[in-house]
Amino acid sequence: MASELEPAVREALANAVGADGLLIGAAQREAYARDNSGRRFLPWAVALPATAEQVAGVLRVCHQAAIPVIPRGAGTGCVGGGLAVQGGVVLSTQRLNRILAVEPADRLAVVEPGVVHGELKERLAAHGLFWPPEPSSSRSCTIGGNLAMCSAGPNAVRYGVTRHWVLGLTVLLADGTRMRVGGYTTKGVVGYDLTQLLIGSEGTLAVVVEAILKLAPVPEARRTLRIVFRDMEQAALAVAGVMGRGEPPSALEFLDPAALALLRGSGAGIECHPEGQALLLAEVEGTLEEVDRKANGLRERLLVFDPLEAVVAVSEQESKKIWSARYALSPTLTRLAPRRINEDVVVPVSRLAALVAGLAVIAKETGVPIVSFGHAGNGNIHVNLLTDPADPTQERKVVGALDRVFDLVLQLNGTLSGEHGVGIMKRDYIARELDPGALALQTRIKQLFDPRNILNPGKIFPVLHH
Repeated sequence: MASELEPAVREALANAVGADGLLIGAAQREAYARDNSGRRFLPWAVALPATAEQVAGVLRVCHQAAIPVIPRGAGTGCVGGGLAVQGGVVLSTQRLNRILAVEPADRLAVVEPGVVHGELKERLAAHGLFWPPEPSSSRSCTIGGNLAMCSAGPNAVRYGVTRHWVLGLTVLLADGTRMRVGGYTTKGVVGYDLTQLLIGSEGTLAVVVEAILKLAPVPEARRTLRIVFRDMEQAALAVAGVMGRGEPPSALEFLDPAALALLRGSGAGIECHPEGQALLLAEVEGTLEEVDRKANGLRERLLVFDPLEAVVAVSEQESKKIWSARYALSPTLTRLAPRRINEDVVVPVSRLAALVAGLAVIAKETGVPIVSFGHAGNGNIHVNLLTDPADPTQERKVVGALDRVFDLVLQLNGTLSGEHGVGIMKRDYIARELDPGALALQTRIKQLFDPRNILNPGKIFPVLHH
């Protein structure tokens, strides 16, 4: 299928980014039609700007012609945030990939949005620094995508999420106008905090072309623990007990019985007590003098909850082996399940046991297999509903099960997304969580930033009132 852009618009876009920066062939566009949500929407064209001015040129053309613009990073998102659901031009930031500055004295870095997270990590390591938000897709995801979705990962237990580690942004508005928000300092209260508004806005308000990131020193040492329980309820109680008293670990992950069964059956190399039905992975960090004390202290606190085993890794190799089980789970699910709906709900840590129990009831009553794992230390759980898309009966069951999962989360004072965002996968549910007045105000903010509704339309909001 040919591009649906008018010839005059195609010519204007080619002038903005150069002939090699505009993809209009069907096969070329197909590479930008999907993400990890499993959904597919073929864009009319793909723009590959290499400079902020070229980004502005694309926006000016599309704003004038009222054509949707979909900012896109590496396509690792799980909610369809980078898909052209209403057609239009995908604006890929892959060529905006420069690390512009690293300032160790100020503990900051200035980067373009197309910088790959893992490459930034390598560059910063030479200075003894790192950027704490670290999604599991670190080796391929980009900083722009992290900013758009306010990504997180295991480090969030100690360090928080993306919005806690951004000092300022340079963005382009829908008509190409340039705007700077925030700055180079860790303190500043001049005017409204537009930096925080833009982080997590999923490309619906502006396009980031430069970010000032706050950095942290790389811990001198880390210790990893593997703790195995007879059942998930006891593991959840242990999480609440550890997080509610004493110094928290820097990371605290869990795998439920279904997740452990999958790993044991897949040959992924999981090692733990054979009777274990729930696994916690914990990490502490600090100086060489204190990490062993912290690790042993955490182990003692966990022993109160009667685990089957509580092992402290004695070497970096052993630590990597323990973590490999956690990181092998998502690829294993992808191989084994014809389709999975990967939710990232969050509840207060004190309600984690109730969430786990409720998920078990939902799985049993609906007949939909549910595999759960994730960031137990802050209640952010990846709830995976497994289904076969070829079976329409299963699809209907999944819809009903998902509906019950979301109701359960909200009953437990939780939220529908902790790090994946809303995109198209959760937009029809957000009115259950957001106060009506807050939702109405957010749609007005969207209109103020983007009056022609060209920036990533069809995302976040179920209905956008004009």
